[in-house]
Amino acid sequence: MAANLMLRAGVDAAGGFALGGATQILHALVKLFMQPLFALGFGIYFLASVVWFRVVATEPLSVAYPALVSLTFTLVTGGAVFLFGEPLSLRKVIGLAVILTGIVIVSLEKGTA
Repeated sequence: MAANLMLRAGVDAAGGFALGGATQILHALVKLFMQPLFALGFGIYFLASVVWFRVVATEPLSVAYPALVSLTFTLVTGGAVFLFGEPLSLRKVIGLAVILTGIVIVSLEKGTA
């Protein structure tokens, strides 16, 4: 979740990221990786992927994946509001509450199966 926020901050600091020809893409990627927050976010994302591989190998995917996604939705939304000043509407709050409620229901199933 922190990695997503760092990637976003790095993209902002680099002036954005637009697709074009191969040369433009390569130039944009070099520019992104020159931004410390982007590079750190990328590294953290890689480490998180390694942890995720372990989770996939040891936990039921039908429980682990929804839990990851719900945490990502919630924490990235909160970070975007506090760090980037993005608006938090009642609709978003209700949507997050519905997602989290669904995850709780799915997670409770783990104990009964």
